[in-house]
Amino acid sequence: MNAAQKNRDAALLLTAGFEDAPALTLNSTDGDIPDGRELSFSWLAGIIMTALTGLLLMGGALYISFLGQDSFSTAFAALEIEQPHNIGATLTKEKTNRVRPVAKTRSENEIIEAAIRENAEGRSMVKKQPFLRIRSTLATAATALSSSIPAYDPVALLARTQSKKTNITANISTNIYSAEVEGEIAVQTTPLPTGFVPSKAISDKDAANFMTAIYSDASFDGEFFALGYISEESDVRDLGKVENNQISGIAQNVSIFNKSRLSNDGNASRYERIISVKQQDSLENIFEKNGFSLTTTNIIIASLRNVYPSKTLPQGARLRILFGTLANSGNLTPFRMSIYIKDNHVATVALTDSGRYVLGIAPPAIDFPDEDIEEINVSNLPSIYRSIWETARKHDIPDNITDRIIAMFAYDLDLTKPISVGDSIEMLLTVPNELKEQDLLHISLKLGSSTRKFYRYTTENGEVDFYDIEGQTGKQFLQRRPLKGGGNLRSRFGYRIHPITRRSKLHTGTDLAAPYGTPVYASGDGVVDMAQWFSGYGRYVKLKHVNGFTTAYAHMSRIAKGLSPGDRVRQGQIIGYVGSTGLSTGNHLHFEMRINNRPVDALSVKLPRDKILPQQYQRQFENSIAQINELMLRDPAPINVASN
Repeated sequence: MNAAQKNRDAALLLTAGFEDAPALTLNSTDGDIPDGRELSFSWLAGIIMTALTGLLLMGGALYISFLGQDSFSTAFAALEIEQPHNIGATLTKEKTNRVRPVAKTRSENEIIEAAIRENAEGRSMVKKQPFLRIRSTLATAATALSSSIPAYDPVALLARTQSKKTNITANISTNIYSAEVEGEIAVQTTPLPTGFVPSKAISDKDAANFMTAIYSDASFDGEFFALGYISEESDVRDLGKVENNQISGIAQNVSIFNKSRLSNDGNASRYERIISVKQQDSLENIFEKNGFSLTTTNIIIASLRNVYPSKTLPQGARLRILFGTLANSGNLTPFRMSIYIKDNHVATVALTDSGRYVLGIAPPAIDFPDEDIEEINVSNLPSIYRSIWETARKHDIPDNITDRIIAMFAYDLDLTKPISVGDSIEMLLTVPNELKEQDLLHISLKLGSSTRKFYRYTTENGEVDFYDIEGQTGKQFLQRRPLKGGGNLRSRFGYRIHPITRRSKLHTGTDLAAPYGTPVYASGDGVVDMAQWFSGYGRYVKLKHVNGFTTAYAHMSRIAKGLSPGDRVRQGQIIGYVGSTGLSTGNHLHFEMRINNRPVDALSVKLPRDKILPQQYQRQFENSIAQINELMLRDPAPINVASN
């Protein structure tokens, strides 16, 4: 190749970007930026590590963002759950704090019969009458059953559930006869002969003295005594653990289960419920009572048509329902539902990503427990208010009766607080008549370790109300949260750092946040003492009540038109509207309650009842209580109403 050709080739290489330079070298000075001809293994490793770290961070972010969502995989993959082989086994392996509690559920609708005595057309008659008894644990999850309930508003409850007068005389009698009475019989009374003297009987006091004397010389180790509620082979010490000579009780309705993958999915919004069918019933009715919406029920029944054409479930059938929460929904939705007959799998329906229910394969097999159970999401339990509604609708209780039940407890309890696992409710009602009307006769609500009971009683003038065992109504003469909806608690009574002055001082009231303009009600009947602008309280109203009680309402946006000192107001009357006047950091009601000018905590102070049953009715009322308590313990009639 001649020199001219070499020059041309060199020119072409230069034009193409070729650089005539020394070869690459690995002799780069550590710590310095390598030049164009030097390679640094430390710099190369840093670049590679930076790229890998970025990739892992992006992958982790994507994984977390999709975890638990319903749109990242197929329905079966999203809902696949591995259950332990024996769900009723005792916990033997080590568990972590991620184990989700599983509790037994109770749901009983029972018909009981009693022979009662009534006066009809001047004659005293004895006849059989059926009653409906409901005993149930409170619902631990909110479903479509309670999605349409009215917003919690204590004042509106008061207006809807005032005691009323009735012409109905079919209140259960205070005279109960044996349940074996057939048909109707007439009762006639004959005066005793004037010389008749009844035989002497032992008094309660004599009986108590006799038993005291007997027990003073005996012990539990002897053979003289036995407890009627345990077998002869049992010992009284078996009833609980003996500590410091005190016998402690045994926790009832509590089950412990092996840890399962269900608690490891990181999604606390999914939980499974296992129920049994007490008596043959329609699929539609069973699904509705377990919180399925009407649309969901129809879709699932249509999906089951080819594999389970029947529209009913037989007695003893079981359902396994996996509930979950969809995006932008506060109600639980069935993600998967499986039917078992004689503990054999029949069909499974699962929710797809597109919102359709399709047939799926059976979930992992389990040994079914004897009782109905459900997993509990303790971090997302419903409020007492919604749980009562959910439970009542599950048992087909009319809404007007549920309203009345809520009103009985609205003055004693903060119904916006969540329930606790194991809380329960019991009711006694008349069976529905031809117009599907029924009356509530008794209600018992167990929350934690306390139980509150109310009994229906009708006075001679026809006034119907509910009283506790002391003859007092649930209504108190002052409301604790006197504004529409009850407000949201923002600051309690007690010492605190003032949000504006930043000094520690006693907060003499309760701050209830609510939207601007929310109506504020009079806590009770009283007389207006002040209605004006009052220093840092802003627009302010003070009411005087009986027995030294006063209430005050501060920071209102405006006072009710025409309200002035000396005016009489009734409980529930609008006296102003929520605002943020005076020393305030946002829209709220500052509510104060004082007794003899001493500030008290309105949310916890014990308040007198609004109404007490007159003394002349006490004996009849006590008889009625004894009668109702007896009915609550009586065995059910042979025909049992289905409950699921």
